[in-house]
Amino acid sequence: MTGELSPIDKAKFVAAKRAADYVEDGMRVGLGTGSTAAWLVRCLGEQVRDDGLRIKGVPTSTRTADLAREVGIDVISLDEAKWLDLTIDGADEFDGDLNLIKGGGGALLQEKIVATASDQMIVIADIGKEVEHLGAFPLPIEVIPFGWQTTQALVEETLISMDVLGRQSSLRMNGDRPFVTDEGNHILDLHVQRIGNPRQLALVLNQMPGVVENGLFIDICDAVVIGYGDGRVEVRDINEGTVVQDRLDFVETDNLFSDLAD
Repeated sequence: MTGELSPIDKAKFVAAKRAADYVEDGMRVGLGTGSTAAWLVRCLGEQVRDDGLRIKGVPTSTRTADLAREVGIDVISLDEAKWLDLTIDGADEFDGDLNLIKGGGGALLQEKIVATASDQMIVIADIGKEVEHLGAFPLPIEVIPFGWQTTQALVEETLISMDVLGRQSSLRMNGDRPFVTDEGNHILDLHVQRIGNPRQLALVLNQMPGVVENGLFIDICDAVVIGYGDGRVEVRDINEGTVVQDRLDFVETDNLFSDLAD
């Protein structure tokens, strides 16, 4: 029941519910990864089941694919889809220009590939994800396992000349073992605190041998749907230059809330 949700989960839910309005019958839709994206998948699954919505979903991780199939969404690969009408995903941070940090869930590579293969990318987030400057959230970069410590040293050395406040990094762990992405790679989390020039940093990181991709999403997001714990929703469209506010009512009988594991 909705009454069991914390304010942060209510914010994630209303953002996901509002973003689902962007999805139309027959669309090929990129499905993001993370707790907020999971709400979106559930919302779309409800529309598939109750309203007959017909879409093709392209997940950005194996766990999103599993959830999408579970709620009845027709899952296909990006190769099958070729191109997408829309991608909806969460973010770990977003700034006033709708630049993002993503990768907290470890799926940044697939997320960036899917997002850039879409006509439009919509980000769903709670208001706590908005920042004045990116960087408070550790910046993930995906690196190949071979020589990862050498790659880490090269990254930290390069950060000296970047407009950041810190240059320490850590290998993401899964228990007592390194975290492994869906592509079999590792993730280094960069503790830079503040990124003065996200575009420059993204370009420099991707030029390094051993780096597969970084979690800076620059000029990719078209709109952000921001949820608040009291049911308010704000939609900022960077292309239209508009800000629209709304409020969503919770439906206590909504069976979306039967599984809060995500």
